[in-house]
Amino acid sequence: MQTAQCLNQIKPYLFAEIDRKRDALREQGIDVISLGIGDPDLPTPQHVIDAMMQAIQKPQNHQYPDYAGSIEFRTAAATYMKNRFGVEVDPKTEVLALIGSKEGIAHLHTAFVNPDEYVLAPSIGYPVYSIGATLQNANTYFMPMKAENGFLADFDNVPAEVLAKAKIMFLGYPNNPTGAIAPVEYFDKAIAFCKQHGILLAHDNAYADLSFEGYVAPSILERPGAKDVCIEFFSLSKPYNMTGWRIAFACGNEQAVKALGTVKNNLDSGQFTAIQEAGCVALLESDEFVAQMNSIYQHRRDLVVDALRAIGMQVEAPKATIYVWARVPKGETSESFATKLLEKAHVIVTPGSGYGPDGEGYIRISLTTPDDRLLEAVERMRSAMA
Repeated sequence: MQTAQCLNQIKPYLFAEIDRKRDALREQGIDVISLGIGDPDLPTPQHVIDAMMQAIQKPQNHQYPDYAGSIEFRTAAATYMKNRFGVEVDPKTEVLALIGSKEGIAHLHTAFVNPDEYVLAPSIGYPVYSIGATLQNANTYFMPMKAENGFLADFDNVPAEVLAKAKIMFLGYPNNPTGAIAPVEYFDKAIAFCKQHGILLAHDNAYADLSFEGYVAPSILERPGAKDVCIEFFSLSKPYNMTGWRIAFACGNEQAVKALGTVKNNLDSGQFTAIQEAGCVALLESDEFVAQMNSIYQHRRDLVVDALRAIGMQVEAPKATIYVWARVPKGETSESFATKLLEKAHVIVTPGSGYGPDGEGYIRISLTTPDDRLLEAVERMRSAMA
């Protein structure tokens, strides 16, 4: 039996490896503090759970769902876009329900990218941007991201031979893993670039509602002309503590939404309609809950940033996301430092190199852990570094 050649080019999925190492230590009875994966530790809000309990009782929800998502869910997504960003999208033609944004991002490659073509991906970003290309036997060009440039992906210097074969450019701000934010002028420049070169601009906005100190993240679809070339991905996982529910949506350019929908029609059967009903409630009735979560995450961010600085690590306080992006100590690589913390401190952090070539020299710390465990983790880190 021989697998597809593209699988040989894929390293073990970063977070699956983290889970494996965590489970191996815990099987030995070791207390492991995992700061690796952005999986909220607090429960889904009760009003969403209550909506799910009611929806699951309806016999009509026990049948196959609509492929594109129920019109109720797509309308709720469109209403969210209007209320939150002032963006108008047609729920019938410009919104598509997803089984989590990861699935939608991966399937977008199938809809647009042929073998030997290119996607443009941030050199620090969600691994699926490039993995999706690999699974299509296509190529990834990593756009440089540097701290001195605010971790804004540089698309000004993409080689001409790459541009000639480029089909999708991925961006994501607020950025996972760096926490960087982008000015609207940057979005305008990206839109103009993609129009000029006939490239689909895919903006991953999974962290739009997780922000601090008065910062309000925009939608790229707010910008003039964006809908001509842009599809934007939103996830209910992080703002509403619904990671396990696997519900999200894409919206924007009608052609892109239709193409992605065609792939999904043939490869999946849509998300359980009861979950979509609960998703409607999350999207439309959770402003107070999101504000409470932002307050919790900002407090945790401040605890972690102060504690890391106290043990001599270089770190900036992000204005958005649920992550802290920190430089590793001199003489360490991302991998070596993460391994040291795992073996000596029994603390899991994510090596920055797992997010792309410019992630080397950093680690990502997730804030989805209670205060006392966060502080204990940093204290363990201090001991391991001594």
